Amino acid sequence: MNDTELLELVRKIPDYPKEGILFYDITTALQHPGGLRCIVQKMLAHCEGLKIDKVIGTEARGFIFAPTVAYELGAGFVPVRKPNKLPFNRIGYDYDLEYGTDRLEIHTDAINAGEHVWIVDDLLATGGTAHAVTELVKQMGGKVVGLSFLIELDGLGGREKLAGYECQSILKVPA
Repeated sequence: MNDTELLELVRKIPDYPKEGILFYDITTALQHPGGLRCIVQKMLAHCEGLKIDKVIGTEARGFIFAPTVAYELGAGFVPVRKPNKLPFNRIGYDYDLEYGTDRLEIHTDAINAGEHVWIVDDLLATGGTAHAVTELVKQMGGKVVGLSFLIELDGLGGREKLAGYECQSILKVPA
């Protein structure tokens, strides 16, 4: 399946969650067996030949892809969640949103010093969430090997916020 065919599987919803926003609903691509397989294969191809110990999935849609990618790589899966969702000792990172702040958390024993980490999420927009995850990995002494996204909203500066990291976006669409 090529990128055009994959993008056709993604439902576009205008004016959601607010007027002027075009929302890319990935659930329709996930429902299609070829779509899901294509996404995972493209993410795996980008990791080929790299040493990866852990794959992080960012809440919530990163959880869809990251465990499968981790399984195929023979790596561990680590969830990064919104505040107070993890039951054990955790550290967090606060980051700015367009209208306020947010926080992501990770268990303190999830990443060991020196481990090579791949970060997976569904969408790269302004890069705030992805940058927060890279900061959590650095705080724990891990090394971010790269990041994979299904969709990148081009023109919002997300890639610039991740400068210095290997960054894969399967589909690039206008913001």
